[in-house]
Formats: sequence, structure tokens, C-alpha cells
Amino acid sequence: MNVPHTDIVTAGAEKQARNISGTITAMKRWQFWLGILISFIFLYTTLKGLHLDKAWQAVKNARFVWLLPGVGVYFIGVWVRAWRWHYLLRPLKKIPTAKMFPIVTIGYMGNNIFPARAGEVLRAMILKDREQVPVSASLATIIVERLFDGVVMLGFVFLNLRELAWLTSDSGFVGNIQQLAVWGAAAFLVVLLIFTLSAMFPHITCRLVNFAVQHFLPARMHEKVGKLLLRFLNGLESLRSPREALMVFLTTLTIWLLETGKYWFVMHAFPFEVSFFALLLMNGVVNLASTLPSAPGYIGTFDAPGIAVLQAYGVNAEVAAAYTLVLHVALWFPITAVGLIYYLRQPLRWGKNIKPDPLAAGLPGEESA
Repeated sequence: MNVPHTDIVTAGAEKQARNISGTITAMKRWQFWLGILISFIFLYTTLKGLHLDKAWQAVKNARFVWLLPGVGVYFIGVWVRAWRWHYLLRPLKKIPTAKMFPIVTIGYMGNNIFPARAGEVLRAMILKDREQVPVSASLATIIVERLFDGVVMLGFVFLNLRELAWLTSDSGFVGNIQQLAVWGAAAFLVVLLIFTLSAMFPHITCRLVNFAVQHFLPARMHEKVGKLLLRFLNGLESLRSPREALMVFLTTLTIWLLETGKYWFVMHAFPFEVSFFALLLMNGVVNLASTLPSAPGYIGTFDAPGIAVLQAYGVNAEVAAAYTLVLHVALWFPITAVGLIYYLRQPLRWGKNIKPDPLAAGLPGEESA
């Protein structure tokens, strides 16, 4: 019996698709368990020497009224985040900040409850559904956000490097920050420089992209990958002028100063006091550590470095642990709750309309949107 050639090709394509899907699923499972392992190591290292009963007593004695202004300041920062994204997207489409705010909260909710910062893909897909902005272009703007966030976080660390020099004796974790800051700054700045040059010289970049696609990828992928990369480059247009880049930087600085303001308000709920600059350092360190793979909600990667920094400043270990726990919950719960409300009011669903991987989410197939 002769099998038509088209059936053989179709069966081969389906088998290949199943293999790719299985590989992606296995990779995601591997990343998830790696994150769980890292979170466990961070938590174990931090908690093994603590008197948990004393830490819990410090939590019960906290003056929780101080969380209210902290949450208020934080949501002002979230609004500024929405304005920053609106600003980055202006070359693609002018979307009011009021429309961006719910999408931003959904994205941060996704980051808090899904692994691998899946909220970034979630908000890019929702933006595509609502405003028809290509996913690859909006993901480019999100990467730009993360680069500027990283630069500001490293700036907070560098601002305190001299003070950090005498804090490192009692904490191996804090003692490694100076080295990590130098290498991290180099990595962030190199990537940011590449993005900025790509935006400033689009024609040269397009030629380089086309050359790379033509010479290093199979012919069947040339058109899709080429279009995807060009859309991505369109998302970098906000970096084409120094004035635009400066605006993004100043907005990012405002966002993280407001978030540090929340650290300051929550500190008043506990019986200790450190300087605002110490809290800037803590904010920088915990957010840089949170870029590591971890369990959803940055469990461990947020808490361990936060406690270590406060202990380096002479704060009692149990009080530092109580403060960091309450701060973590105060940062996690309000934005997650608001984002979940907005998420349930819109039609797209993670794992159904939106896939767990950007490539599986149909980035090359945006023409159908």
C-alpha cells in the first residue's frame, strides 16, 4: 500500500512538533525544580541559625499600621511603571497610562505566582490582544525596562560600596556583593550599550541581522525569524535619542526610590532603624538576587540577602528576619491581589490562550493577530 508523500511529511512534522513541545516542557520542568532547589538552599542557609519563635514574636509585635502608607507609596511606583511602559511603547503606539496600569499589575501578579518571570510574557500577550502591539516588540520594551532596572539596582549597590567594605567581615553573602556588583554592572551596561547602538543605527543593525539570519539559520526559518527580530528592533526605538533614554532612566530611578520608600515605612513597624541609604543597598541586593531562578514569589532569593544586609548593619537576626518576611508579604500580596482581579476580568488565560514559553506562545505567528 502506497502512503501519499504529503501524509508522510505531515506525520513527520507532527512528530517533530511533539518532540519540540516535549523538550520545552522538560526544560520548563527542569527550570522549575532548579528554582525550588535554589530557594531551599537560600532558606536553609538563612533559617538554620535563627530562633524562629523569637522571629515570630517580632512579627506579632509589629505595628502593622505602617504598612498602609508603604502600600500606598508602592502603588504610586506601579503607576509610574505603567507610565514608563507607555513611554517606551510610544514609537509603536500611543496607549494611555490608565490602560497600561491593569496590564502591568497582571504582569507582576504573573511574576509572583508563575515560575521563570512568566508574567512578562503574560502582559505582552494581553497587550497584543487589547492593542494589537506585536509581542516581540513589546517584549523588547520589557527587556529594556529590566536593563534599566538592573542599572539602577547596581547604582544603589555602588552608592554604598565604601560603606559595604566594612560590612563584609561578618557575612560571606554580603562580602561577595562587591565582586558581583562589578561583574553585574559590566554585563548590564554591555547589553544596554548593544541595545542602544542597535536603536540608534537601525539600518546597520538590520543588515547585520539579515546577514546572521541568512548565514546561520536554515532557509525555512529565514522569513519568520527575520520578521521576529525586526519587530524586536522596533521595540527599541525609544532608545534612539539620549533624551528618551534619560527619561527612561529618571523614571526607573523614581520607581525604585518609591519602592525603597516602602522599605522605610515598613521599617517603622519594627524596633530598629537604619539609614535610607542602607535600605537602598538592601533593595538593590535583594532585587539583583531575585534575578536568580527561584520558587514562584522569589522565596528565599529575596529573604536571605535582605536578612544578611540588615545583620551586617547590626540589626538583630530575628528582628531582621521578621522585617524581611513582613516586607516580602507586603510587596507580594497587594500587587498580586490587584493583578488577579484584573486578570479574572479579561479573557486570556495562562496555559490556555497563553503558553508557558515565549516561543510556544506564537511569536513568529503574530501576522494572524
